Amino acid sequence: MPDTILSRINAPSDLKRLSVTELENLAQEIREELIAVISKNGGHLGPNLGVVELTIALHYVFDTPTDNFVFDVSHQAYVHKLLTGRRKQFHTIRQADGLNGFMVRAESPHDCYGAGHAGTALSAALGMASARDMRGSKEHVVALCGDAAFTCGITFEALNNAAHHTKKLIVILNDNEWSIDKNVGAIANYFNRITTSPQFGYLHDKAGELVERLGGKGALKLARKAEEAAKSIIFPSVIFEEMGLTYYGPVDGHDIESLIKTFEFLKEQENPVLLHVLTKKGRGFDLAMSKQKKYHGVGPGTYDVTGEEMNSPAPPTYSVVFADTLSKLADTNNKIVAITGAMPNGTALDRFQPKHPDRYFDVGIAEEHAVLFAAGLATKGFKPVCAIYSTFLQRAFDPIVHDVALQNLPVVFAMDRGGLSGDDGPTHHGLFDISYLRCVPNLVHMSPKDEDEFADMIHTAIQHPGPIAVRYPRGSGPGTKVKETPALIPIGKAEVIQHGQQVALWSYGQMLPMAREVAAALQAQGVSAAVINARFAKPLDTGTLEFFARSAEVIVTFEDHVIKGGFGSAVMEELGQLGVTTPVIRMGWPDQFIEHGKPDHLRAKYGLTAAEALRKLEPFTAKMKKKVTAAA
Repeated sequence: MPDTILSRINAPSDLKRLSVTELENLAQEIREELIAVISKNGGHLGPNLGVVELTIALHYVFDTPTDNFVFDVSHQAYVHKLLTGRRKQFHTIRQADGLNGFMVRAESPHDCYGAGHAGTALSAALGMASARDMRGSKEHVVALCGDAAFTCGITFEALNNAAHHTKKLIVILNDNEWSIDKNVGAIANYFNRITTSPQFGYLHDKAGELVERLGGKGALKLARKAEEAAKSIIFPSVIFEEMGLTYYGPVDGHDIESLIKTFEFLKEQENPVLLHVLTKKGRGFDLAMSKQKKYHGVGPGTYDVTGEEMNSPAPPTYSVVFADTLSKLADTNNKIVAITGAMPNGTALDRFQPKHPDRYFDVGIAEEHAVLFAAGLATKGFKPVCAIYSTFLQRAFDPIVHDVALQNLPVVFAMDRGGLSGDDGPTHHGLFDISYLRCVPNLVHMSPKDEDEFADMIHTAIQHPGPIAVRYPRGSGPGTKVKETPALIPIGKAEVIQHGQQVALWSYGQMLPMAREVAAALQAQGVSAAVINARFAKPLDTGTLEFFARSAEVIVTFEDHVIKGGFGSAVMEELGQLGVTTPVIRMGWPDQFIEHGKPDHLRAKYGLTAAEALRKLEPFTAKMKKKVTAAA
C-alpha cells in the first residue's frame, strides 16, 4: 500500500494523533479500500460505506478493547476491522481462512461480541454494562444499532429493561432508513417524523438564535455541529424517554468533528442515553447510493471500482423460481398470502409484491411475529407463505410449535438458504432446520432436487391442509426447466432415480448430483447402486426405504445439513423402528459450526464429497467384490 493515512493506522490509538482534516481524508481512503476489496470479494458494501465517519469518531473518542462496541448484525463492522489492526488482512475478508464478514470474538480482542442476526446488540450490551457495574470497572459500553433493529422485538425487550439494569449505557441509533430493503412499519414512520417535522426545524432554528445571542457565532457553530443538546431539549423522543433513555439527536452521521464532540459529551453522562444518527447508506459510491437494495450486499465481480456494473447472465436462482411460481399460483388462488421479514429482495418476493400488493406483507425483522401473523391468517381460510431464510426461521421456533403445528394450521414455510451459505459463514448457514423441524408433530419437511421439482413442491405445499416446510439452497440450481403447470407430489413419497441391488444411495435436496457421481463410480467398479431422491425428511417414504434397506448391503445418505438429527438420522431411526440392521453411512456436516468459505472448499475440507463417500464405502465394496470373485 502506498504511503497513505490508512497505511499508518495499525491500532485505534493511531487515530488520536490525527487532525479533523486528516480524519476526513482517512474516511475517503477507507471508502476507496472498501470499494476495491468488496468488488473482488463480495460483501456488505452499502452498510459499511454509510458508517465510515461514525466508526472513525467512535474509535477516536473511546478505547477498544477496554471499551466495548457491540454492533447489531455486525455486517457494518468492516471499517472497525480496518481500524483495529486488521488492515493488512482486509483483502482476505470473506475468503477461506481470511477475515469473517461479521464480528467474531475469536478473530480480535476488539470484537467483544459476535453476531450475524439483527436485534441482538442492545440486549448483549446491556448484559455487558450490568456485568461492568457488578465488577465495579469503568469501561464504556456502546451499542450500535441500525434503525431496522428497532423493528425487532428483542430490541424493545432490552429497551424495556435498560434503565432498570444500568445507569451508564450508550445506544447509537444509526438511521439510514434501510435494512436490506426500505424499512417498513410504524417505527420507521416514527423515525421519519422526528427528522422531517416542521416543528422540529422551526424550534431548532430558534434554539440556534438563542445560543448565538448567549455565546456568539463560535458557540452557535459548536452547537450546530454537536446538535444533541438543542435537539434533545426541544424535541425529545417520547418513546425512548419513557423507557428511561435520554434521547439526543438527530445528528449528522457524516460530520466527524460533530460526532467526536457528541461522543465526548455522551461518555460523561451518568444515565443511559440514545443518540440518533442520520447516515446515508452507500455514501461515496454512486452505484451503492442509487441502488441501495442491490448494493446492500454483493457477490464478487458485481461492479468495477470505476463504478460500472458488471452484468453476467446467470440462470434463475431458487429464490426467483419460488417467487415466480408463487405469483403464478396466486393468479388463480386468492387465498395465497406472501410474508417476508424485511427480506423482499433476498427471498425475491419483490417480484410477487407488484403483482399481488394486497396479499404481500413485509413485517420487518420480526420472524416470531411473521409466523404468528401467518397463523392468524390461516385461521381465517388464507394460505400464508412465510419466506424466511433457514437461519432466521430458528428465531421463530416457539410460534412454529405452539401456534402453527399444535393447531395444525396450513402455513407454508419457504426456507431460503437451506444448507451452506458460503462466504456469509456460520451465522448464515442453514444447517439445522431438518433437526429443529423434524421433531415437531404435524409438520412436513421437504426439499427439491432441482428447480422443476421445487415448483412442484410449492404447488404441493399450497394444497397441503397442514403446516409444511420446503428448504431450498442459495443461488441457482442445475438449470432444469420449470414446466408450465406444476404437478402435485404425494406427501412422503420418494423418487427412485435408478435401481440397484448392493448399495442404496439416498439423497435429500440438492445433494443428488453427488449421489449420482458415487453411483457412477460404483458402477465402474462393478457394484450395483440404487439412487433415490428422498424428497421428504418427514414423513419418510418408509415403504421405499424398507425395500432398499432389505435388498441392499449398505445405505448412504447425503444431506447439506449437520449429521446430528438430520436426514440420515431420520433414516436410522426409521430402520430401528422396522428392525432392519442394514448399516448406514451418513454424509453431512460435522457437529460443529462451519466457518465461511466457498462451498466446494468447505465440502472438501470436511469430507462432504463423492470421493469421501467412496472411501467410506470401501470396506463394504471390498466384500462385495470378494463375493463376486468367489461366485465366479
